[in-house]
Amino acid sequence: MVGLATVFGSGAMTNSIEEIENNDLIFVIGSNTKENHPIVALRMIKAVRKGAKLIIADPRRVPLVRFAHLWLQQRPGTDVALLNSMMHVIIKEDLVDRDFIINMTEGFEKEFLENIEEYTPEVGEKITGVPRKKIIEAARLYGRAERAGIYYTMGITQHSHGSDNVFSIANLALMTGNLGKENSGVNPLRGQNNVQGSTDMGCLPDNYPGYQKVHLPAVKEKFERLWGVPLSDKPGLTATEMIFEAEAGKLRAMYIMGENPVLSDPEVEHTLKVLKGLDFLVVQDIFMTETAEIADVVLPAASFAEKDGTFTNTERRVQRIRRAVKPPGEAKEDSWIIIELSRRMGYEMNYANMAEVFREIGKAWPAVAGITYSRLEQGGLQWPCPTLDHPGTKYLFKGGFPRGKGRFTVVRYRDPMEMADEQYPFVLTTGRQLFHYHTGSMTRKVNAINRVCSEPYIELNPDDALSLDIKDGQMVKVSSRRGSITLKAYLTEIVERGVVFIPFHFREAAVNKLTDSRALDPLCKIPELKVCAVRIEKV
Repeated sequence: MVGLATVFGSGAMTNSIEEIENNDLIFVIGSNTKENHPIVALRMIKAVRKGAKLIIADPRRVPLVRFAHLWLQQRPGTDVALLNSMMHVIIKEDLVDRDFIINMTEGFEKEFLENIEEYTPEVGEKITGVPRKKIIEAARLYGRAERAGIYYTMGITQHSHGSDNVFSIANLALMTGNLGKENSGVNPLRGQNNVQGSTDMGCLPDNYPGYQKVHLPAVKEKFERLWGVPLSDKPGLTATEMIFEAEAGKLRAMYIMGENPVLSDPEVEHTLKVLKGLDFLVVQDIFMTETAEIADVVLPAASFAEKDGTFTNTERRVQRIRRAVKPPGEAKEDSWIIIELSRRMGYEMNYANMAEVFREIGKAWPAVAGITYSRLEQGGLQWPCPTLDHPGTKYLFKGGFPRGKGRFTVVRYRDPMEMADEQYPFVLTTGRQLFHYHTGSMTRKVNAINRVCSEPYIELNPDDALSLDIKDGQMVKVSSRRGSITLKAYLTEIVERGVVFIPFHFREAAVNKLTDSRALDPLCKIPELKVCAVRIEKV
């Protein structure tokens, strides 16, 4: 089975999407759900119409705020202070689930309580900008709910303290007993198709498939027997670490699949320089992306509709996919490319088809041992599904946690690594918008979409625009300590004074020229894409 740390580390939802409609309290933090996960947002709106309360915590007035009972407009990067202040109120007003804490958790007393004691609603207001009355109201709504679900995305994780944010969310759910039961939980919403499946299958630098740690001797021996080769017990590098190792000359070649770091990495000019300096760069993708343009070799891959296999979605649901059309030209399925490369490098992968690969996955990871292609013909199954007669797991931790007890984590607020100052007086946050997806390698090729949203823009509060003598639609130059871009100003009260927002889909004004590649979470090395300091000038 899987433990609490494994689930939060994997980004998997503890509960299911269909359960959202039966939440009586929905707490969305750091997620523009209506634009980025519109199907999930529809479930949330249905729940509200059935009587659920909805709390939104976001620096921007995102579209889902329209349906919210309470909007907490925290300053970017202050989520820990907000969550700790809510927990302070829940403890003070005895809204905790004492039976759950005593029987199912550890670490609640002493240091944890002493830390939370410091974060009064007044302290929370000072740090976050959210009025103390709203903090108290949010705490009461969440603490009194019977079926409370928390939903978050990269607005929580893409910070230099993103791990702290996630630990704080887990603390909130644990103290109110909102784990291990239906219609509740901690539910990160994955940002790309099959990101969950990729991490499940070991696309993390310290894990084999199934979140089995590479440094553990028993795990290493297990995979050596399965694959018939000696394996390393040394964890690899994260994507951000690879760039710095390449810059130092310690990594001389890279193989990039389905990613476009020339637009999506922080401080992209730095990434571009490093990638160009490699001895050898291979890019495997379905389109000629900005990263593919600088590659030594481009391997044309098949799209989702041109291959067989499985995808695993954000609720841990493994789903069968089938080829609908043949790949165009010389494009090949990812699996075919990998198998051929492996064979030519001296290791034979003897799979007749993808069903054989999936059977091996079941041998490697007990949590999916009960899932087969024949069972998936009837519909998707959620892991853990350990046996052939197991129905799949709708929600996790029913009856307890595999490690024994859920553990509270002491989390103290830390400022973002870069704060606004006299030279760079605005806080920039980045993200997606409804009409485009990621770096635009697919959506910007669609004329109908481009007619609706064809160019980059910056959201700027009208009061800030007045002080800068900037008019709506005017071109402005946005600069950070790392670079500058030029784009149109869109005057809107979606953002508060002192905060600006730029979507990252547009190569002609790549916002990640401005973000900081060295502001990393110390635990997982995720960059702080959601906060940096900028200056704005009329062109």
